[in-house]
Amino acid sequence: MTSRLDRVPAPALFLTAGVSQYLGAALAVGLYATIPAPSVAWARGAVGALVLLLVVRPWRWPWTRRTVGQTALFGLVLLGMNILFYIAIDHLPLGAAVALEFAGPVVVAAVGGRGLRHRLAVVLAALGVLAISLVGLDWAGHPATAELALGLAAALGAGVLWAGYMVIGGRIVSRRSGSASLALGLTVASVLYAPFLAGGTLTELTWPIGLLLLGVGLLSTVIPYSLDQVTLKRLGTATFALLNALLPVSATVIGVVVLRQVPTWGEVVGTLAVSAAVWISAPKKRPGPK
Repeated sequence: MTSRLDRVPAPALFLTAGVSQYLGAALAVGLYATIPAPSVAWARGAVGALVLLLVVRPWRWPWTRRTVGQTALFGLVLLGMNILFYIAIDHLPLGAAVALEFAGPVVVAAVGGRGLRHRLAVVLAALGVLAISLVGLDWAGHPATAELALGLAAALGAGVLWAGYMVIGGRIVSRRSGSASLALGLTVASVLYAPFLAGGTLTELTWPIGLLLLGVGLLSTVIPYSLDQVTLKRLGTATFALLNALLPVSATVIGVVVLRQVPTWGEVVGTLAVSAAVWISAPKKRPGPK
């Protein structure tokens, strides 16, 4: 399988992973009328954990109490990030939520540097968040201001957890298998979150809903991560930065096509500002695998 993927240009695989992830998110939005957003996010993680357990078989790797604890924390942060993101897209347009979430990794990338480009990246990310939050969203016309505020808080919270995911994940992959850690981490997190979120899924579970949840898990977790393992080792820094910068824009396009969410000019300006910040803040060295 990997040898076949190696013949496909890395940028094509990277964009396929991004499109797959946001198509899965758009599919998840369609389930919100039946299942609460946090429970859909939990089901996504549980499906991803089950598939990865079968494919990766993490028990083949040596584990200690310390590495299991670190991996469990990694999974809790990752699934918590997905839960907050799914709450965000329940109240905000998909493209706006993705752009707001990207602000977290931009700040993490910029904190490590002291040059002008790092400060510029932070400024652009902040301007993007303000453009989306204050100008892009229709506070006056929205029937429930509290819902918009919740969506904003959830998107920014997801960005904070994404930043934590990057830090913890970077330490993990420098010492052991990223795929095995993802499989074990998601499994532990799915079990620990289950008492709070599984009920919202299981009480409404039917064959059609089960198939949709399987699609969400495959599109948003299994496929993107599997492709990332191939592409992040092959992409140069400039290409990696450019493609990452395109992801908020890609999410906006998917929101328009699939969910009929036409962005306001404030959302467009904010998304482009965040995308520019992502591109500018990219590290100079070639990125390693997640």
